[in-house]
Amino acid sequence: MREGILVGGNWIIDQVKVIDGYPKEDQLANIISESSCNGGSAYNVIKALAKLEAGFPLSGVGLVGDDEGGDKVLLDCKNYGINTRQIGKTDEVSTSYTDVMSVRGTGRRTFFHQRGANALLDINHFDFSGNEKIFHLGYLLLLDRLDIVEEDGLTRAAKVLRSAQENGILTSVDIVSERSQRFHEVVPPALPYIDYLFVNEFEAAMITGILTTTLREQLVIDACYRAARDILAMGVNRWVFLHFPAGIIAVSKDGQEIYQSSLNVPDEKIVGSSGAGDAFAAGVLIGVHNGWDMEKCLELGVCSAASSLSEPTSSEGILPKDECLKLAELYGYKKKLKIKN
Repeated sequence: MREGILVGGNWIIDQVKVIDGYPKEDQLANIISESSCNGGSAYNVIKALAKLEAGFPLSGVGLVGDDEGGDKVLLDCKNYGINTRQIGKTDEVSTSYTDVMSVRGTGRRTFFHQRGANALLDINHFDFSGNEKIFHLGYLLLLDRLDIVEEDGLTRAAKVLRSAQENGILTSVDIVSERSQRFHEVVPPALPYIDYLFVNEFEAAMITGILTTTLREQLVIDACYRAARDILAMGVNRWVFLHFPAGIIAVSKDGQEIYQSSLNVPDEKIVGSSGAGDAFAAGVLIGVHNGWDMEKCLELGVCSAASSLSEPTSSEGILPKDECLKLAELYGYKKKLKIKN
């Protein structure tokens, strides 16, 4: 019996600054507060799993610098009982970091990123000889060496995912919201080796070419369904989760489709949305690991995401899973978006 989740990819130190508004060029914004915390898909997801009290073994795989930031990552993981055997150190570059500007009241964020050690993470750093049930990788498009497309048409990330599957491990992937044409080069080769894929409406549009929002950035729910179905048809083996502020669409290979609304968290309770998507993924992955039905997985996912909004950092607001689920009764759900006839 396999047990546990192995989480790999980006390990980042986020330097979060809560500001009163995002300025135009040459204008000023006030910094209300600032803090340092975990960032990046791998770091955020595994810490969210620990904060949710997943109840099974957690292990990380990645690369940090041989510096204060790297020491901080490793110590933080060890304090949460996370196995760090596969998190290596390099003296070639520093630990990756991101300056995160989070607007108070809306939680909208802007990122200034230094790629650092994550850019050197490669195939040889991954070992799938353990007993983990799920391997989660993120973010595609932000892992320089793994994003390389080789002569056979596969990316190095695709080969890592293929290796995980060949070792009997379910694979899960997240993608960064990069505005470039690299989506068409980097993402499709990996899709046949992904069991569970997490994307937002922007990423889904970039992968498929389907416009999921209007020119005024209003969500087009019909187009989101089409995009999720198209991504499944491109190779994802089990489920595609397409998330947006109002909720999540989940579509499966066997034709099941579920809409789950986000929690209706009051604006005054939203301090920052950094890490909310990773908190959602962590909640879903707990359910997948434990064999829950998809409705229950999504419920924990949105409740976990809602709890993360209470703090400006990526994971500090996340509550144990049983307490997260109580937030649904406290806040209720947002109104479900309707498909146009």
